[in-house]
Parts: sequence; structure tokens; C-alpha cells
Amino acid sequence: MLLDNKTIVRRLYEEVWNRRRLDVVDEPISPSHALNEPIVSGSQIGPELYKRRVVELTTSFPDLRFTIEDMVTEKGKVVVSWIISGTLPATGSKIFLAGFTIHHITNGKILDSHPRCDALRLLRQLADVSPLRPAAASAS
Repeated sequence: MLLDNKTIVRRLYEEVWNRRRLDVVDEPISPSHALNEPIVSGSQIGPELYKRRVVELTTSFPDLRFTIEDMVTEKGKVVVSWIISGTLPATGSKIFLAGFTIHHITNGKILDSHPRCDALRLLRQLADVSPLRPAAASAS
């Protein structure tokens, strides 16, 4: 029995990300899955690389948690609006980041995922970077 697309995606966030169950990744993620993440360079194809991404983020933020705000489905697409929260252990800095991911699903498998978030906001939270300001006029 195939699960409906929302259930497949909810399982990915709840079991894989929030419960750290890497053994579940192979069920919803297609062997040819492409993670199209604009802030990460290099190829991210398949369940093993997806697991590696989960481990990277949960190692950096051991209490990382996805909260699903909304899900919209249409045919083979599921768009998930989410909030990530977590703490950077080295500094105790808390992060809260809103974003969304478009997942394409066929025959019960996520074929590709397109996450988007405000990376600059994340950097500001991590590094306490001030917003860009206009440069002061130079004296001539």
C-alpha cells in the first residue's frame, strides 16, 4: 500500500530529522533523489548523501528540530513550509529559521527536493552579523 504524499513527507521530517532515524531515509527517498540546495556545493544524489546532510546538520545543532507550519499538495508535488530551531553548542546561540521545500514524489518516493531559506538570516544569527549599512562618504 502506497502512502499519500503528505504522509510520506511528514514522515521524512518527523522520523528522519526530528527523531534522527537514518534507517528510515531509504523508504521515502528515491535512489536517484536530488537535493537541490543552493547554499551547499557539490552533488547531493541519493539516500546516502541525504543521510550525510542530516548527520552534518544534527551534529552542528544536536537539538535541531523541524516544525511543519503548512503543507500544500498538487499532483506529484508537496510544498512544506517549516521552521528550523536549534542551538549551536559551542556558543549556545539559538537559531530560528523559516523556509520551505518543494518535494517531487512519484510512486511513493521523493525524487527531488528544493529547499529554500534566508541563508543571510542564519549567518546573522550564528555570527551576530549586523545588517549591511551604507558605507560612509569618503573625504576628498
